Amino acid sequence: MRIAVAGATGNIGVLTVAALEQAGHDVVRISRSLGVDLTTGHGLGAALTGVEAVVDSTSYTGADPDAAVTYFGTTTQNLLAAEVRADVRHHVLLSIVGVDRVVGNAHYAGKREQEHLVTEGPVPWTIVPATQFHDFAATLMSWTEQDGVATIPPLLVQPIAPEDVADVLAEIATGAPQGRYRDVAGPEPQDLVDMARRTKDARGCHAVKLVPTWSSLLGADMAGDVLLPSEGARIAPTTFDEWLARQR
Repeated sequence: MRIAVAGATGNIGVLTVAALEQAGHDVVRISRSLGVDLTTGHGLGAALTGVEAVVDSTSYTGADPDAAVTYFGTTTQNLLAAEVRADVRHHVLLSIVGVDRVVGNAHYAGKREQEHLVTEGPVPWTIVPATQFHDFAATLMSWTEQDGVATIPPLLVQPIAPEDVADVLAEIATGAPQGRYRDVAGPEPQDLVDMARRTKDARGCHAVKLVPTWSSLLGADMAGDVLLPSEGARIAPTTFDEWLARQR
């Protein structure tokens, strides 16, 4: 199949491209750095020529909910419109477990807008809700560290290996549209503060003091079981310990 991956240079996009190519598919990489701009639509028509399915793994890192909604709304509308013109038959969207249960977070607000546009849109679709990735704690440390101190919210998560997410997306993209797919998660729950500590130790990072606290990015509305997968979730094989061993 000829399959396009939007966000192809991102964390999950790179791995999804690799999984699809390993399976023998012809992959089109969509990224602004590669000359295709989802915010303007520039280059989309040529990129989607002959494409049968699109995997959207794009992300957004800003903290303003309105800006996130605008970004995801614009890029998704441009992508779907181009897919219609190219007669794409399957749109696969990577989303987040618990996206409707978290109100104040900008990224979640943007993903809700993205889901709405996809579900109401003209292209047959599959939405894949995944839990946080195994490298989520490391990402938070990089975002919040100031003067040797990083704040980490005391969240309960059930993290999944990025490679496992990519494998699921590649598998689904080659099949028929399924609507909202079941939650996809890693094998076991983890405490995010402990994940940060263990990741720091495994990677031999410079001395960083971890302070458990709720931050402006991740609030108390994410506490408890909000971020955990629902019953019947698809459980990916790679444990956090196995992923961590590869970081040493």
